[in-house]
Amino acid sequence: MFKLFGWALLCLRSLARDRSDLVLENMALRHQVLLLQRQCRTPKSKPADRLLWSILSRHWPGWKNALLLFRPETVIGWQKRVFRFYWRWRSRPKGGRPRIDPQVAKLIPRMWEANPTWGAPRIRDELAKLGLPVATATVRQYRPKVCRPSGQTWKTFLENHLKEVIAIDFFVVPTVTFRLLYGFIVLAHDRRRVLHFAVTESPSAHWAGQQLVNAFPFQTPPKYLLRDRDSIYGAVFSQRVRALGMKELKIAPRSPWQNPYVERLIGTVRRECLDQLLILNAAHLHRALSRFFDYYHRVRPHRSLDHDAPVSRPVEAPERGEVIELPVRGGLHHRYARRAA
Repeated sequence: MFKLFGWALLCLRSLARDRSDLVLENMALRHQVLLLQRQCRTPKSKPADRLLWSILSRHWPGWKNALLLFRPETVIGWQKRVFRFYWRWRSRPKGGRPRIDPQVAKLIPRMWEANPTWGAPRIRDELAKLGLPVATATVRQYRPKVCRPSGQTWKTFLENHLKEVIAIDFFVVPTVTFRLLYGFIVLAHDRRRVLHFAVTESPSAHWAGQQLVNAFPFQTPPKYLLRDRDSIYGAVFSQRVRALGMKELKIAPRSPWQNPYVERLIGTVRRECLDQLLILNAAHLHRALSRFFDYYHRVRPHRSLDHDAPVSRPVEAPERGEVIELPVRGGLHHRYARRAA
């Protein structure tokens, strides 16, 4: 605005000058503009410059004759932009629809992401049940812009099928007399429960198949059995699996990470139990594993289970009393509980 005021003062000053001086000054200024036009092919204009030429184009018929630095089409475009800006400002909303609660605005995108099969009406109805009435158009307005899957995610698919998968594996335990014992574990994926375990000195395919039968004496086994490609799982074992109505899923050779749950369990058994004991014989190993799995199922929290035990362990409120310490496995581990004084 200060520049426009300065230009107005210069115009008033020029009215009092001699005409010949104005002509010579105009010629000198035009020559300088031509020199500038030769050096800079696309001169940059500021908003005040555009506003000035927009006003001149509307109120001065001879504005095109004085135009050297820009093209007439450029000035016309500026004038249209000013026109649109003016009427946008005149037509700005005054009041309008009230804004929704910010908490609801954050909740709607989360509902879109967490429920890929839902539509806007379904989300609207769910919000209405929560005492948050919003319009369907508002739900669509807060739909996330990122691409989301049209169906369930892989994580949801796998979690829904965990109950249909069990895993098995062998592990070796040396005794104090340097003999080797073999442990066999059947693990359920859904709650990381040990369905069955056994110990032997001479494993075979027939023995492994019988242990799998013993794991489901009164219930229907799940659909899939995940195992490695150990040679101990022979034809007899595969026949037992098919007789139980299960399908074998074999991991790739030398790829134990493809059977992670049972491998992690065996590592836990070694670190928290077997590495702390001297195993005497098969009976001793069986007793040690039995006591540890009782602690594992009922006490030990699991991060993959939201810090709960495989057999759900209730949260004890402070009102139940003071915390006491209960030794497990002769003091190798401890269980903490609350007991009234």
